Amino acid sequence: MILLTVLFLCIISTYSASVKGHTTGLSLNNDRLYKLKYSTEVYVDQVKGQLHESVGYRISSDVDVNLLWRNPDGDDNQLIKITMKNVNVEHANEHKGGQNIFKGKNSQKIFGRDNLASLEKPVLLHLMHGKVMDYYSYPNEPVAMENLKRGVASLFQMQLTSGSANEVDISGNCEVVYQAQQNKVTKIKALNTCKIPRSGFTTHNQVLGISSKSTSTTTYLIEDSFVTAVMAEEIYAFGLNYLRTLTGKIVSKQRLELKSTEVGPGLIPGKQVAAVVKKVDAQYSSSPLVGQLAHTDCKNCPSLPEFWKTVRKQMQPENLSKAEAARAFLTFILRLRDAKKDEILQILKSENKDVLPQLVDAVTSAQTPDSLEAILDFLDFQSDSNVLLQERFLYACGFATHPNEDLLKTLIAKFQSPIKSNDIRETVVIIMGALVRKLCQKEGCKLPAVVEAKKLILAGLEKPESKKDVKMYLLALKNALLPEGIPLLLKYAESGEGPDSNLAITTLQRYDVSFITNEVKKTMNRIYHQNRKVHEKTVRTSAASVILHNKPSYMDVKNLLLSIGELPKEMNKYMLSTIRDILHFEMPASKMVRRVLKDMMTHNYGRFSGSGSSSAFTGYVARDPHAASIYSLDILYSGSGILRRSNLNLFQFIGKSRLHASQVVIEAQGLEGLIAATPDEGEENLDSFAGMSAILFDVQLHPVTFFSGYSDLMSKMLSASGDPISVVKGLILLTDYSQVLQLQSGLKSNVEFQGGLAIDISGTMEFSLWYRESKTRVKSRVAMVVAGDITVDSSFVKAGLETSVESETGLEFISTVQFSQYPFLVCMQMDKDQAPIRRQVTSYERLATGRGFVSRKRKEKLWAGSEFPLHQENSDMCKAVFGTQPESTSSSWF
Repeated sequence: MILLTVLFLCIISTYSASVKGHTTGLSLNNDRLYKLKYSTEVYVDQVKGQLHESVGYRISSDVDVNLLWRNPDGDDNQLIKITMKNVNVEHANEHKGGQNIFKGKNSQKIFGRDNLASLEKPVLLHLMHGKVMDYYSYPNEPVAMENLKRGVASLFQMQLTSGSANEVDISGNCEVVYQAQQNKVTKIKALNTCKIPRSGFTTHNQVLGISSKSTSTTTYLIEDSFVTAVMAEEIYAFGLNYLRTLTGKIVSKQRLELKSTEVGPGLIPGKQVAAVVKKVDAQYSSSPLVGQLAHTDCKNCPSLPEFWKTVRKQMQPENLSKAEAARAFLTFILRLRDAKKDEILQILKSENKDVLPQLVDAVTSAQTPDSLEAILDFLDFQSDSNVLLQERFLYACGFATHPNEDLLKTLIAKFQSPIKSNDIRETVVIIMGALVRKLCQKEGCKLPAVVEAKKLILAGLEKPESKKDVKMYLLALKNALLPEGIPLLLKYAESGEGPDSNLAITTLQRYDVSFITNEVKKTMNRIYHQNRKVHEKTVRTSAASVILHNKPSYMDVKNLLLSIGELPKEMNKYMLSTIRDILHFEMPASKMVRRVLKDMMTHNYGRFSGSGSSSAFTGYVARDPHAASIYSLDILYSGSGILRRSNLNLFQFIGKSRLHASQVVIEAQGLEGLIAATPDEGEENLDSFAGMSAILFDVQLHPVTFFSGYSDLMSKMLSASGDPISVVKGLILLTDYSQVLQLQSGLKSNVEFQGGLAIDISGTMEFSLWYRESKTRVKSRVAMVVAGDITVDSSFVKAGLETSVESETGLEFISTVQFSQYPFLVCMQMDKDQAPIRRQVTSYERLATGRGFVSRKRKEKLWAGSEFPLHQENSDMCKAVFGTQPESTSSSWF
């Protein structure tokens, strides 16, 4: 038995030694020169484009490889020399009409003499167990040429056995998986795991963001521990989430094929690889195998003032409803990102008041240190002479696509310094809340500035310096959505005054369902059922919304349904319409509502036959298997027929991601005295007030007041022109994606997607005592441009794809109330203007010398305007209103 054990151990030892002595990677024979043919080609196109129709180019060369040194202690430690010769570049595809930018040009003219000479200088590769330990090249070589050689050298890094590993090559430090068969090895590289220093950013919101996929597969055919052929393919694909027609892809291929072997130079003696390298050429130095970034200065590019002159006209106020304004905005932002502070400040100081607001939008949206310093030097927050510019700066900060901690620090510092305008002071805090949320979404909740801003907002609610400040901090929390702020919201919701209570509850409506605990629902139930104090209708209906949209229990729903029939008339109708909307639209709560309605005590004709004009309705703007656009409109009236609240929302859903695209809320109170009507119970002492609040792309904006108090009301009635009041107007950067990709071949790709919006949202309330009619209007005009730009640049030739989609449209909500009779007549209308959709795709190839090929495709179609459907009762009411409408209306106010 002992003899067998000893024999077994001897066999194992012998086997282990043989494996150890055998190479685990490629192995070159002594005194041999391997002659190979290499080519790399790159294609750029839309995702669904055919490869043979894509733009791109091919680089080919001969490659000589020979072994310089092998460690005497083992085959797996080698130094090899790689030399590219007879380099050529040509187009990857034939173009229509035979256009060929390379025709008649030799390699020296295309590359340039110095570049070509650099490319043909040999590099050394130190391999151990098939992995690259060091890469040696000559210093101060052109980065683009050196990267091409890194792309060739990286192909020699591989292992002959199956398994996973981390490898450092031209793509960075990447996770790879090897699958080995008899004479074939496949290497799959997970490109999304590659760690490589690269600048870039993306829009965090998934709805407004970019989806990308990448694959990398390299196949080795092996004979006698060396390659006979290598085939590599790398694919990157990109697509805009909310506009799936805007896509792009890059396909990069490499091929290395052994043509012959011949007698080569002998080995260089030595024990240390560094000493051997010096013997080859003392000028060689070790450098990273990871691809390096080359800094390129733009030649013949206009200066910033010169570029501004080319886009200035398109950004005039009268053009803000046109796509050309959004297009100019995007191109100017890209130019601003390369500009210095002094250049930017010079333009800001030289412009007039008409264009300055749009210029402030662009400078702030550039989101660079220089642009931020310039705008802060330009704006004076201790003066109220440029309040509009200060507001546009703050809103652009709120819409920032990739904010950083420095931006939040800036706002905190501004808030802690004197600010002349109180509205601007409030807006600073509100936008701080928006930045806190965005930074937390990027896992930046523990950043010092974020912690400080959170403390400031929460402390402002715990111990406000004045009652007026409560609204400001509640609005900031409505943007920040801090979980630790929920107890404070509950306190203000239940114990605060009407406006503060309603604002606290509408803030809770924005929290994810996971944060709406049983304690929150208990508080909302107490508010709705008025267990502790009497609340206004707006407060109670907002509380009901929190309950119904956050997994209500059986008793929650039952108690709400039992209250219907016992409520004030218009609130009763509003709640009834809300329940019907939940059932009609199959909202999550609909199953529980149906379950409760099986109880006949809850579901009876007397309870569900109430009359009134208040309503709630939800519908689809558009939907497909991938995405859905949803609108909702709810409107609550007082018992005398005067508007209390209208709430218009637009949501965009993509998969499980949601974007609150817009919300416009108009609220009014205390207007019954104008028509000698009796206020509803509990609302007898409300001051006259009307105002508008808006959420835009998930950012709560500063509310707008139409009037506050009876004297202000009468003053504006007598002096008003009837012109709409602007809620938000300007240029917004929606989508912002920029990445620099290092391709395996050594080529570099830039991928950029930008989406811009020119927007104008305004509102009016018109009132006619003579005709006893009121009319509320909310009008939105938007122009959108989304552009993608993908280029593959090798310094001597560039191929690229530019694609864009643009459109202009408008949405108007009109609520008409005739209170000359009772029950009063109410008609709601939601109209969408026609929208032209223009799409353009440009593909190009261009030499550094200037010769180029360009292909342009353009498509345009018109989406017809339409009126969004609401419930049948509204349609019947509109027929009655417009059937008896007078020929003219009285003057309007504010």
